[in-house]
Amino acid sequence: MDQENLNQYYNGNYGAYRVMEEHESLERYTAKTFGWMFLGLMVTFLVAVTGYVTRLVLFVALVPQAFLVLGIAEVAVVLFLSARITKMSVGTARALFMVYSVLNGVVFSTYFLIYSLPSLVYVFGATSLFFGIMAAIGYFAKADLSRLRNFLVGGLVFLLVFWVASMFLNLQRFEVIACSVGIFIFLLFSAYDTQKIRAYHQVYCHDGEMAAKASIFAALQLYLDFINLFLYLLRVLGRRK
Repeated sequence: MDQENLNQYYNGNYGAYRVMEEHESLERYTAKTFGWMFLGLMVTFLVAVTGYVTRLVLFVALVPQAFLVLGIAEVAVVLFLSARITKMSVGTARALFMVYSVLNGVVFSTYFLIYSLPSLVYVFGATSLFFGIMAAIGYFAKADLSRLRNFLVGGLVFLLVFWVASMFLNLQRFEVIACSVGIFIFLLFSAYDTQKIRAYHQVYCHDGEMAAKASIFAALQLYLDFINLFLYLLRVLGRRK
């Protein structure tokens, strides 16, 4: 996304449209964005359940480094979509988002092997509740949440450093602290990325194709916020088999 245009929006460009027209149009645009996010979550859930019920996940697990390859593929899809969103077609953006949802579903099928089903349902419910509250805060907040950007990026860097370091050092006794930081960071991201939908709507409202691609990009960001919040809550609240 064009950060300069978004910065102009955040710096006070709120009066470009009449309030009623903006409100009605923004509602539809926001609903469409969350619709794509929910579709991505549904695809991930269906693929994960199918992989677990049919035991296909066990065959995937037998392939050497399969989940490492899947992880790299997921990162590659997100990076490519983020870098090329303004140049690709709307159809391509949607297809890549669905591809990412499927890949993530294959990875998530392993969580049915690790955690009890009631625990997964409980954590999913908690994630939905917390995410919904923060998304509502982001949508209705008058404050400019873009000021949180540096703090949120710093939090992501901390989490990345911690998990990379944990591969070489025994940091298990600090895991609850890291997960608590992760929960806090992605709660804030949920509000921050929800508010960005308003910015995308204002900046790209006169360009239907770009607005559609911005909606998919925003849906991906919200999807990632939900998934990461779920994973950190699962580490803290989940009961392993």
